[in-house]
Amino acid sequence: MTLRESLKHFVFLLVFLFSSLLNAADLPVRQVILYKHGVGYFQRSGQLGAGETARLDFDAAEMNDVLKSLTIIERGGGKISGLRYDASEPLDKKLSAYPFRLGPGQPLSAVLDQLKGAVLELKFGTETVRGAILSGRVTPRDDKRPESEQVLLLLDSGEMRGFDLASATGIRLLDPALQTQFRQYLADLSGARSKEKRSVYIDSTGQQARQVVADYMVPMPVWKSSYRLIWDQGSEPTLEGWAIVDNTTGEDWTGVQLSLVSGRPISFISRLYEPRYIARPTAELPEERAQAPVVHQGAIQEDKPAEAQRDVRAQKMERAAGEVIGGIVAAAPPPPARADVTSTVTGAAAAQELGELFEYSFPAAVTVRKNESAMLPFLQQKLSARRLLVYSNTSSVHPLHSAEITNSTGKTLDGGPITVYDDNAYAGEALVETLKTGDKRLISYGVDLGTRITTLFDSKGDIVREIHVRRGTMTTRTAAIETKTYTIRNVDQKAKTLIIEHPVRQQYKVTDQKPVETTANAYRFEVKLAAGATEKLPVTEERVYESSVSVLNINPDVLVSYVQNKSLSDAARAQLQQILDRKRQIASADGEIRRSDEQIRSIFQDQERVRQNINSLNRVSGQEQQVQTYSRQLAAQETQLATQRDRQAEQQRRKAALETELNSLIEKMEF
Repeated sequence: MTLRESLKHFVFLLVFLFSSLLNAADLPVRQVILYKHGVGYFQRSGQLGAGETARLDFDAAEMNDVLKSLTIIERGGGKISGLRYDASEPLDKKLSAYPFRLGPGQPLSAVLDQLKGAVLELKFGTETVRGAILSGRVTPRDDKRPESEQVLLLLDSGEMRGFDLASATGIRLLDPALQTQFRQYLADLSGARSKEKRSVYIDSTGQQARQVVADYMVPMPVWKSSYRLIWDQGSEPTLEGWAIVDNTTGEDWTGVQLSLVSGRPISFISRLYEPRYIARPTAELPEERAQAPVVHQGAIQEDKPAEAQRDVRAQKMERAAGEVIGGIVAAAPPPPARADVTSTVTGAAAAQELGELFEYSFPAAVTVRKNESAMLPFLQQKLSARRLLVYSNTSSVHPLHSAEITNSTGKTLDGGPITVYDDNAYAGEALVETLKTGDKRLISYGVDLGTRITTLFDSKGDIVREIHVRRGTMTTRTAAIETKTYTIRNVDQKAKTLIIEHPVRQQYKVTDQKPVETTANAYRFEVKLAAGATEKLPVTEERVYESSVSVLNINPDVLVSYVQNKSLSDAARAQLQQILDRKRQIASADGEIRRSDEQIRSIFQDQERVRQNINSLNRVSGQEQQVQTYSRQLAAQETQLATQRDRQAEQQRRKAALETELNSLIEKMEF
């Protein structure tokens, strides 16, 4: 090719590239909506001429959300013929097509072992060796030699020899196809690390230009909110809200309509971008394999088929792109103390309910450069609030400077930090959760060293509140009473209002005080403190629990305490007294029976002693008189024994009769 022909070809190439750039339509960002759950809504719009293609660039990590949410709206003539985008094949799928794998830290001998049969050339100085690969291995270290990598080759002579790879000055595969595969394998690895951008192409047909709007969602940093609560001379403080937004898209937001949404709708990632491969079963004809036995399992539960879910298509509201009227420059946060801490801002954002969410829309177009962040004012108005002290941490003796704020702005206040200014000076900082319209919340921002609080704990024994008997079972309702007394000392010479947060305990109920409000974890009691005064707040709680026991098993001493209980009616007390009397009589009969048993055992023991004496005397001559005396004593003891047995039998009959009466009384008793 001559120099003239080369220049002509180069000029033609430049013209072609220039015309291609002219045919690429530009769809700049017109609207941005940021949410609190990690995504952002973007709207792009622009002129798309006949036959033109618009290109949208995204990070690879954004493609799943783009494919899930991208919507194209066409205004004017012509049609959108389709969308194209850069495909992505999983790296593992690409690498699986190669006859080898290069793993992390894999030795060269292991790589060569995968290429059995390939011809390998090794150079050792001036000597060159060629042969087919039989195997590759790592020889472990021992006392005679260090660890080494070996390859076993089949030489042209038919000899099999092993070679030390570390000694080779050159290693080369002679198969050109294998060399190409290695280069492509490494190129795929490198491409997977470097290719981070993906493009979506919007193609069009038709003979005239028209307006194209593209809407989509991509992952974005959540927007943050911070507030300034400014106490001035008026009765209501001023609440000033600032939104912090981050532009991490790599593209300038120039004159966009920016909105911020408070709320957390459900969102998730669905893997739509990467191709999916389904593992299919292997099927064979029946005659090609032996029939395996079939084992049918028994049914455990029969499930009804689930109803088909309805395909609900979300309706999108078309938003016309507004005119770019300039950017808002976020002011720096105010210093801790100055003459007037109220900021002068261009105006608050327009607010509106958005279904279950809440949206702030900035009235003027906003400009945020790429890789920059901005502070934008979205709220500045009076707020219903009152100054308080709050005591909730019993490990401290001081309460906290606090404020009770009521959201009277008519807008949802997104959660975030609050910097409090009092009398044009920095007073502290607090955190607040998201606050709906009309909701009320306490915030604490400093320690009040002018108020001291101590606590004293006292408890009473269990008090029986109710006693019920039915079918021989007594059920008692018993109360455990505990009192915690807060002693509050106001050192300052000014009146204060204190909120004490008393913890809620399971199964305990406050009896003597009525809290002004109750949270999930605490009762709140309000105490008015005069200047230099001391106040006490006793909080009494009780825990009522039930216990059941058979009346037959109740000890008489316990029954006495129940009979003396003032909560019992006279009729119930009379019934319990009858039970108590019978139990005492039965206890007395038991005592008589035990004493009879003891006397009988004593007589038996004495008789045993007399019998032993008689046996001993019978062996000695001249002791007949003493033997007769012991015999008369045995006869007298037999008479005593018979008397005691008769008395014991009578006592047992009396006890049985008393037990029958007791059982009858218990069966009839009910109150």
